[in-house]
Amino acid sequence: MSVVRPPTVRLGAEPGRRRLLTALLGAPLLASGGLAGCSDGAATSAPDGPVELSVFWWGGARRAELTEKALRLYSARNPRVTFRVTWQGADGYYDRLATQAAGGNVPDLIQIDDAVLTEYARREIILDLTDPVTDNRLDLRGLPEGLIRYGTVEGRTMAVAAGQTHASLVFNRDLLKDLRLPEPRSDMTWDEYISWAEQVTEASDGRVAGTVDPSGDYRALWLWLRSQGGDLYRGRQLGFGVEQLIAWFEIWQEARRARATPGAALVEPADSGEPAKQLVVTGLTAASVAWSHQLPELQRLTKAELGVVGLPGPAAVQWARASMYWAAFRGTRHPDAVIDVLNFLTTNGEAGTILGHERGLNASLAVRRYAEGSITDPAQQRAAAFGATLADQLGPAPAPPPKGHARVRSLLVDAAESIRVRRSGTRAVATRFLAEANATLAE
Repeated sequence: MSVVRPPTVRLGAEPGRRRLLTALLGAPLLASGGLAGCSDGAATSAPDGPVELSVFWWGGARRAELTEKALRLYSARNPRVTFRVTWQGADGYYDRLATQAAGGNVPDLIQIDDAVLTEYARREIILDLTDPVTDNRLDLRGLPEGLIRYGTVEGRTMAVAAGQTHASLVFNRDLLKDLRLPEPRSDMTWDEYISWAEQVTEASDGRVAGTVDPSGDYRALWLWLRSQGGDLYRGRQLGFGVEQLIAWFEIWQEARRARATPGAALVEPADSGEPAKQLVVTGLTAASVAWSHQLPELQRLTKAELGVVGLPGPAAVQWARASMYWAAFRGTRHPDAVIDVLNFLTTNGEAGTILGHERGLNASLAVRRYAEGSITDPAQQRAAAFGATLADQLGPAPAPPPKGHARVRSLLVDAAESIRVRRSGTRAVATRFLAEANATLAE
């Protein structure tokens, strides 16, 4: 069950009046705003009258604490701007956002991910940021080029990365020491990784499997496809065919037969993506697939020391990937103030120091350098060090996923689970997945 911060818990003034969704969608897109430098901390475009901005994100209590602290710093520099904050767990987040929209209480600044970016952009739910980026009121010049591209839909900048992350393997360092086995490496092939996982299962006498089964994990499939010269998407269609998907599923059928992975009943809970259900923290596997920025949260869930490396395959199949985005609602009555806050959260060194690695590597390279020595949490340090090792090896970023991506992810999980319990043959499952996924993307 998600944990929700009620709207009455706020920073600053009382909530402003409710606005109807239709009126918000008809509001003007942009107004003028100012800049916030990396080291001096001051935003410069506070409006003449008082402004209250509503902000909504998902995450845990630690993320809330740090985000509110950064927003308080902005208000200290711009006393006329105050914030009303709402936050909750990831489960049900978009449902709650839809409820807020239906009630005319749409937040000015929202956290979203790549599952909805393209859809929200095309439906004109979020503010087009192209003009303020072009004139540097929203200064993205310090971001990696791939990270800027991953917030761009059809040539328009629609959101700003709140952090950078990478698909990774999180592994149980203590367990591997006890078993006297080597740690996984970022430069492993998929075959080498599965062979390593088999050794873990054997060395533990079957008490712990080597790896989670990621056959239904779109991140793992996406990187595997890129290593084969393919891609997850090509425009508004899947970027691969049935034979490639069958080959992917068969890799994991062989891994299951070799006992490199746990049985289907144990893997299914991890398919939800919830950190507390990942098998590396529940003790059922030596390694799980996770976002690198999740390492600190996963570490808090287990007493064992966790490490992080890249998924198998060449590092160049990875890219500068947004862990999540900040986006402005198109109908905000205060676009200039929202843009200035976005700029502050992206480019301000003091804000970056406060936020740390909670949402991943800071999007701005300059802010990363500014805040480099301030990270004291060992798990955050390990995650940041991992990101640094990939920095010069990343490949080109694809376009953000098309509308329908969230449904495609669910269909892939369903297909993998069907194969694990042998409800249908691999070819039949793969063929049905491609048909349903392409139909979803064509809607």
